Amino acid sequence: MPTSKSTKVSAKNPNAAKRSSRKARKPAYLPKSDGDAGVQAYIASMEPWQAAIAKRVDALVVKHVPAVRKAMRWHCPFYGVEGRGWFLAFAAFQRHVKFTFFKGTSLKPVPPVGQAKEARSLDVRESDKTDEKQLETWIKRAASIPGWDGGSSRA
Repeated sequence: MPTSKSTKVSAKNPNAAKRSSRKARKPAYLPKSDGDAGVQAYIASMEPWQAAIAKRVDALVVKHVPAVRKAMRWHCPFYGVEGRGWFLAFAAFQRHVKFTFFKGTSLKPVPPVGQAKEARSLDVRESDKTDEKQLETWIKRAASIPGWDGGSSRA
């Protein structure tokens, strides 16, 4: 993630281009499911560096959102709170892991990636140093506000 954005969630390593030139394998293409098992299977199928990042964020969510609801939707792990909707999802790509906060424009500072009406993301590359305090703040705030209802007509 470029540090020129309005947040200091991670810092670029000058050697990042050398290390991130290799392609990561695609994570498992898992079906829709509810619960932790699908999320953990997805994490286990990621490249080791991606899995380490995802495991840390998963642990932060579990620690700071005791009533978290986990699921696999659209082949990606989703996190939500019953009655409030989904607040976070992530997906592994070849050179980064994208963490999307569905109501990201309500967070301060706003996560740096995205142009959707409300969703904002954080792209974490292998060489990035992640600011866990900022992630904790975003996770707690995102879980405390009404999230995305999955496109349901009932709001």
